[in-house]
Amino acid sequence: MLAAVAYQRGMAFDQTTVDFLDVGERRVAFRLRPGNSPTLVFLPGYASDMEGAKAVALDAFAADRGVAMLRLDYSGAGSSGGRFEDGTLALWLEEVLAAVDRLTNGPLIVIGSSMGGWIALHVALRRAARVQALVGIAVAPDFTQWGFTAEQKAELQARGRIEEPNPYAPQPQVFAAGFWHSGQELRLLEDAIGIACPVRLIHGEEDEDVPLSVALRTMRMLRSADVQLLTIKGGGHRLSEPHEIQAILRTLATLLEPAS
Repeated sequence: MLAAVAYQRGMAFDQTTVDFLDVGERRVAFRLRPGNSPTLVFLPGYASDMEGAKAVALDAFAADRGVAMLRLDYSGAGSSGGRFEDGTLALWLEEVLAAVDRLTNGPLIVIGSSMGGWIALHVALRRAARVQALVGIAVAPDFTQWGFTAEQKAELQARGRIEEPNPYAPQPQVFAAGFWHSGQELRLLEDAIGIACPVRLIHGEEDEDVPLSVALRTMRMLRSADVQLLTIKGGGHRLSEPHEIQAILRTLATLLEPAS
């Protein structure tokens, strides 16, 4: 409970330093907290970074529990180098896998927010021997398929990019054709998702960006027999209110408990 209480009171925890990992020609910023296994890996959403409320609260939770934690910024976002519009789902997945392989050892619990949940599912597929559990917060697999209208897809093809109003920032939300095509190639929901580890999905009842039906479909497509969906009444997409973050931390705490 210490991490949740500290988050509510706005107390500061010691922040790990920002370091950098070169992945190809991309310079990827990360924070790595040393500690016990399993290592928590937090993956932010589209155009988000590792300094958001959920990431910071999870880092405080890791510090309180004495477990290791890795969080990072995709290229073009946060403290990482590069242009955001050059990023694609495939490139960001490559960066996550490189960070996991080069910076961590042993079992992992991967926690992904929104698009980060989509990437987390791919990480669990590609590193099945290491991923002990997965937590998807407002998980958004295949959002290039269901998240764009026919008109938006046509504009992406014609102009190479679109701009949409951003409910979370004054500047518009930009989507590039390269990202959209990459997402289409990495869709998961049309077949069974061969993940066997425990999966916990946490979703807001009133999420207007990623409908609750996406979480339900994800749950049904996962092969794991240990999948639970927690729906937060009145919750939106960000799930960054104190009581919502506490629900995430409680879910994670349960996954860290030793099997009886």
